[in-house]
Amino acid sequence: MESGDMTIEHVDVLVVGGGPVGLITAYQLARNLPAPHKIKIIEKYPKSAQDQYGRAITLFPRSSEMLDQLGLADSLAQQCFACRQTVNYDKDGNEFPGRGWSFMENMKDTKWDFALVLRQKYQEEIFRQALKRHGVDLSSPVALVDIEILDDVGPIGYKVIATLENGTTKVKSLVKCKYLVGADGGRSSVRGIMDIPFDGSTTEDKWVRVDGIIETDLPKPRTYCAIESPTHGNVLWAALDHGATRIGFAFTAERQKAYPKFDQEAAVKEAIASVKPFSLSFKQVDWWTIYAVGQRIARSFFVKNCIFLAGDACHTHSSGAAQGMNTGMHDAVNLGWKLSLVLQGLANPDLLNTYEAERLPNVQRLINYDKDISRLMTMQLPENWAGDPNADPNEILGTVMAEAATFSSGLGIYYEPDSFLNISPSTLDSTVQPGQRAPDVPLQKPATFELTRLQTETPNIAQFYVVLFAGDVSQTKSSLSAFSQSVESIKWLSDSTSPVSWISIFSGAGGPSAYETLGGMPFGKVFYDENHSAHERYGVDVEKGMVFVLRPDGWVGTTAELGSGASQTLDTYFKRFLIVNGEAKL
Repeated sequence: MESGDMTIEHVDVLVVGGGPVGLITAYQLARNLPAPHKIKIIEKYPKSAQDQYGRAITLFPRSSEMLDQLGLADSLAQQCFACRQTVNYDKDGNEFPGRGWSFMENMKDTKWDFALVLRQKYQEEIFRQALKRHGVDLSSPVALVDIEILDDVGPIGYKVIATLENGTTKVKSLVKCKYLVGADGGRSSVRGIMDIPFDGSTTEDKWVRVDGIIETDLPKPRTYCAIESPTHGNVLWAALDHGATRIGFAFTAERQKAYPKFDQEAAVKEAIASVKPFSLSFKQVDWWTIYAVGQRIARSFFVKNCIFLAGDACHTHSSGAAQGMNTGMHDAVNLGWKLSLVLQGLANPDLLNTYEAERLPNVQRLINYDKDISRLMTMQLPENWAGDPNADPNEILGTVMAEAATFSSGLGIYYEPDSFLNISPSTLDSTVQPGQRAPDVPLQKPATFELTRLQTETPNIAQFYVVLFAGDVSQTKSSLSAFSQSVESIKWLSDSTSPVSWISIFSGAGGPSAYETLGGMPFGKVFYDENHSAHERYGVDVEKGMVFVLRPDGWVGTTAELGSGASQTLDTYFKRFLIVNGEAKL
């Protein structure tokens, strides 16, 4: 179609920004939505395998888990530097245990129990290729220049008209879409065009990062390392992929005075000074940058019922805690399955309001940590510090990093209980609560007894999983029978067209037949919990059993007692946001 001299393209979702957050958002939609749904992703700057180095480098365990459920983590693991070791040196070059990045050595309860270090350049190439396999190519260089919202268009209609400009030919075109996702970084065009305030501040503090191939006498160079420099703050030394290393340091006002012009040569000179008393020389410099530290949050993450912001477009912070890309991944994964269900007509559009409701409190937690961490890394005490004014910032930093450990790893990130998605039954208690991450417990397959894991069996394909912890069947058989009979009365729960799958986990060693173990057909796929560790991790009594609903993104949605009442609990829970038999929510 054409409008005047401009062509018009119709797509379901336009993603603006070709970095990791935009690519993962587009990838989920392309993977989950059947034809004839269409996804388009654009990037203002040229993108290719020759992208510059630098930028984000680290994925923490929860991010790796989420990417694993999307089928992407194995490709990342092929190229990454898997960092499990940390070291902290004081100003004299002596090891000082328990400070700096030491929390990384205690990231347990997951097979991804390490920092996955892979520079953004390589991650983006993996994501672009995965997206291409689902029929979507990144369009670049293409810039967004205007957005028009059509107020007279109803839900799931083509409400957004985006004006695009080809960066090479300068030819403009129009895209009509149902939803637009701004994942276009800290200087977001989407946020600017929609006039969404970006609250916060930028400090006078400046940090420098230099990546390259190095030679050094530092005793443990292939680690995540902190050096407590008296002149350059808490210096980051990070072993990178492909044998490279990143050096990061505070560039104080005092040091800045020596450089009328700060260039690569100056960055290298300061990097060498920052790691004293150790020696450092660069055989090759891949990338360097200098930037001001600040924290900002967009006033809204979702406006006009059709425009989303994700990643740096809606929150920026320092790289002190290495959370930028990780937080963006959480945004993308949280949004991706919700948009997928709404666009397929399987969920009410109200579900999309939970994106900001869930992500904003976690972004605020990060900002609060980041304000303290970034000041401490620059050898300043936190702004609201009420302790000893002569306290050692390095010591306080160690304490703050330890306190933030489960948040930083992502394994402790949770969504508050609510009345919509994360429902906590008042009469039921378990170790794992609604709104918390579903632990990735080991399981056995039937017949072959091959080992597998819960997250391997619950991929993120915009489906919920009802996980039946059946316990010891000899003890729970009557409850299982009552549950089975009650579920049969609610046909849609086990209908093949609903976005709900079933998994049964039996406590104990597997027998020759799941049918004979249960005395009838089990629900969904069957697995065994030979040593009861899965039941124990979830806090399930093997004599009683329990039902957990896992959201598509791997968080627990709700729980129910095993028995006749569980089916009604499930029916009520899902009808809050799913469209069942053409009927909207309760």
